[in-house]
Order: sequence, then C-alpha cells, then structure tokens
Amino acid sequence: MSFLYLWVLLLIPLLLWLLRGRLRRTSLQVSSLGLWSDVDAGRARYLWIPVFLRRMTLVLLLLALARPQAGSTYSMNVSEGIAIQLLVDVSSSMDMNVRDLDGQNRSRMEVAKEMVQRFISGDGETLHGRGEDLLGLITFARYADTRSPLTFGHDALLQIVSSLEVQERPNEDGTAYGDALALAAARLQNIEELQFGLGSVEVDAIESRVIILLTDGENNSGAHLPLEAAGLAKAWGCRIYCISLGDTRVGFSGEVQIDKLTAAEQTLKHISDETGGIFRQATDYESLLSVYEEIDRLERSDIATRSYDRVAEWFWLPLGLALLSLLIALLLEASVLRVVP
Repeated sequence: MSFLYLWVLLLIPLLLWLLRGRLRRTSLQVSSLGLWSDVDAGRARYLWIPVFLRRMTLVLLLLALARPQAGSTYSMNVSEGIAIQLLVDVSSSMDMNVRDLDGQNRSRMEVAKEMVQRFISGDGETLHGRGEDLLGLITFARYADTRSPLTFGHDALLQIVSSLEVQERPNEDGTAYGDALALAAARLQNIEELQFGLGSVEVDAIESRVIILLTDGENNSGAHLPLEAAGLAKAWGCRIYCISLGDTRVGFSGEVQIDKLTAAEQTLKHISDETGGIFRQATDYESLLSVYEEIDRLERSDIATRSYDRVAEWFWLPLGLALLSLLIALLLEASVLRVVP
C-alpha cells in the first residue's frame, strides 16, 4: 500500500491537535454536582459519539485525499509474431517420385507433407518450429481450398497436413496456384477481423505476413493469374516465398542445370522478387529441406519482454467510511442523542 500524495497525511496530526479537548458536545457549569449524585447520566453519557464520528470523518477524508494505492509489477513475453499461409500443391503430378536422404524413392506429396510438418513443429536440429506464429493451410489443384484457417492450434494443423492426399479426380486436377495466392493474401489482409484466443500474442502485434508456395508445375487453372495475385499480395504487404519442386535437369554436357529456369519457374521468381520474398528450386528431399531451413531463418519472430504496473485505487474505501461516519453522526444527533442548541 502506498499514497500518491503522502504529504496530505501530515495534516492529520495537525487536525487532531486543533480538535484537541473533550469530546462532549455540550456542557453546563454548575456550582456543585452533589444534588445529582444519585441521578443516572442517561443518554448524556453517549454525547461524545457524534463528536468522535465527525472527527473521524475529517481524518478519513484526509486519507482519501492522500490517494491510497495498491500496485504490482508483472512481466509478459509478447511475441511480434508472423502470420504464415502455407500453400501446398496437391495436383496429380505430386504423385511423382523424388529421392529422400536414404536414396529411396518417395512421392513428392509425402516429402512435401513431411517437410511442412517439420517446418511447423521443428525437428530439434535446423528447423526451430513456428510455435509463436499464426499459421494457415491452403491446398490447390484445379481449385484452391482452405484446409485450415489462420490458427495457433498447431497440433490440429499437423493432423490436417498428415491427411493430405493427391487429387485423383480428373475433373478436379490441375494447378491453380494463382487462386491460392489470391485467397491466401485475402486471408492475411483480413486478419484483424478474425477473433482468436491469443493469450499474450495480439493480432495487432503481427506485423509480418508471409505466403510460402510449394508447387511442381505451372498455373493452368483458376480465375486469377499468378501475377495478378502477386499484385494483390504486394499491395497488402505480404511476402511470397516460392518453391519449385521438380526433376533434376541435365544438359547435353551431363551437368545439372540449376540457374536455367523454365517459363513456369521464371513466373515464380518474378512473383517472389516483386513481393520481397525469395524463389528456390528443389529436386529432392535434401534440397527441399534446405529451402525450408532458409525460410525458417529469414522469418523469425521477435519476442520482447514488457513490464506492466497494475495500480488499484483505494481512495474509495476511506471516502466511503467517512460518509458513513458522518451519516451515523447526523442520525444520532437527530434522534436518540438530540440536544438543545
């Protein structure tokens, strides 16, 4: 407990000194009390109570003016988090094989799922996980589908990723990452309209908005062109990281061609450059892992410790007691302890 105006308390001894003396309200001087020695004092014995209550009222008012306060200081870790939309291609071409670290063939879909899961939860080595970030998942083939809205419920998101499958219906097959990009950018743009159980992380604290696009083909479906969607993302402050998952290309000389981009990859690179992201090629498990590691390093949350002082005002307590004391004094003086002026 502390007082905002401590000096006001110094007035209390001065007030009590000024009000020193007997507490009886009235008195009458007589030559001798002998005639009334056997008479009961009656209500007169209580005449000091209203006077005492009035003085207590003044003391309590001074206590209220001193502004008693009770405060506490606490610290809270606030994450300047990142909102990330994960875009995963589920077209039929994702059923093709790539080599894993053991040299075994696995489908692109299985490798992509594992990589996204490791990116979300971390692997204890080079990927640290995205525990402080708001994550959403969008898949696309001919159509773009929101599999998970932006959420901090990463356990549920990991289960959704593990259940992803390649689109096998011919009438729904294709690659519409233009639509997926437009949908992801719109979700990130409207993030303030959503309500989350954020704990210590607030939506207003999310300043970085990122889209990570993983695809193995060129855009051949959908209503939005990739460059059109990229323009929306740029206007709404979203960075796009594009990953092209394809086959290793070997030139006539037998050397692996890395720098030479196809038309589809040039589009992806242009999208990344325009929005401030990066474009990377991946041909197997190891190269895809290195891409996600690079993105993980580039997009990290800043966690700051903020200290807050909570102050509770307690002036109302002595003020209320002062009013109560005065009210009781007035009631006593107007009723059972009423005296003639």
